[in-house]
Amino acid sequence: MHLDIDFVRQQFPAFSQPTLKDQAFFENAGGSYACQQVIDRLHRFYTQRKVQPYSSYEASRLGGEEMDEAQLRLAAILGVETDEVSFGPSTTQNTYVLANAFANWLKNGDSIIVTNQDHEANTGPWRRLADRGITVLEWRLNKDTGHLDINDLQKLLDDRVKLVCFPHCSNVVGEINDVSKIVSLIHSSGAFACVDGVSYAPHGLPNVGKIGADIYMFSSYKTYGPHQGIMVVRKALGETLPNQGHYFNSKYLPKRFTPAGPDHAQIAACAGIADYIDTLHQHHGGSSSASATERGEFVHDLMRAHETKIMPPLLEWASNKNSVRLLGPDKAGLRAPTIALDIKQDPKDISNKLAQKGIMAGSGDFYAVRALEAHDIDTSKGVLRLSYVHYTNREEIEKLVDALDCSI
Repeated sequence: MHLDIDFVRQQFPAFSQPTLKDQAFFENAGGSYACQQVIDRLHRFYTQRKVQPYSSYEASRLGGEEMDEAQLRLAAILGVETDEVSFGPSTTQNTYVLANAFANWLKNGDSIIVTNQDHEANTGPWRRLADRGITVLEWRLNKDTGHLDINDLQKLLDDRVKLVCFPHCSNVVGEINDVSKIVSLIHSSGAFACVDGVSYAPHGLPNVGKIGADIYMFSSYKTYGPHQGIMVVRKALGETLPNQGHYFNSKYLPKRFTPAGPDHAQIAACAGIADYIDTLHQHHGGSSSASATERGEFVHDLMRAHETKIMPPLLEWASNKNSVRLLGPDKAGLRAPTIALDIKQDPKDISNKLAQKGIMAGSGDFYAVRALEAHDIDTSKGVLRLSYVHYTNREEIEKLVDALDCSI
């Protein structure tokens, strides 16, 4: 089954906007377009439900039901229990809350492991635990390939390690880490696994239950939705860590790690992500008896297959250009379509040139300073990053390669 790219693009109003006409969007890693299903739900909430939710009058009751629906349906797609999913202002904020919870649970002599492949959001907050007497170990990437070698992790693990934090894939290296294998190793040593899925989830929501991670975090504004951080904390861990919310909410797992008041409308609108997944599943002939988790896996595979199929021309151009260094693998099947290029020119100048040719791309360090430093890249300039998702078509890839050829 091939992804019906025309149908997909019809689900995103951005593609019909005159201001975006003839613009090819290649900064999806910074935030995706929103699908119509999310926009419809957000508009309905702001126009019909913008009251305090969960009271008995209709507007309030319906608002609360829509918030609950988002949690219920996303949990089902992710293969976890409903109360294991919670929402926060951003993944960075969610990570800081979790780090504080661990700070009050870990003991002197305990260790945690972080990587230098991560976005700062899944490494900086954890590293600060060193100020609380916790030993912080670093699982370092290979400076030539960007790869995280599981054998290097094995050498760091011992009975003092209580938590390992690592990315599903890096937002600059792009390599998809073997999460299930890594999590299995972590669990065999008696530690918990925290996975940053922000750069992976836009390419298909994973079955977190199957992966086995104790924590899995991603951002809905990068998965076609509103600006929220979505976090899975499995029950066994969530009930072990100290409560970070109001004391009277301690018995409610989703509220234990969300001390800030919820953004009612944006949480409710996240149900539109599930609507979109179901729309794609049905349009592409998915089984009518499939569970929500199975529908999510079906759509995940559709997205990944399309993204992988159209990637080779861009990887070949980057690999064959002498003045360009491609970060991460040069094989499409091993990576997400988040492609960072170390170039001799100033990346900002090149992104400006690309903009004049109808290419929307970004430059900078993308909060992956440690990963760029490990590659000996000048972080004051950073890299040129080209990122796309499943709604990108082959013609846009060709347009990008042509524009790069004229600009670098």
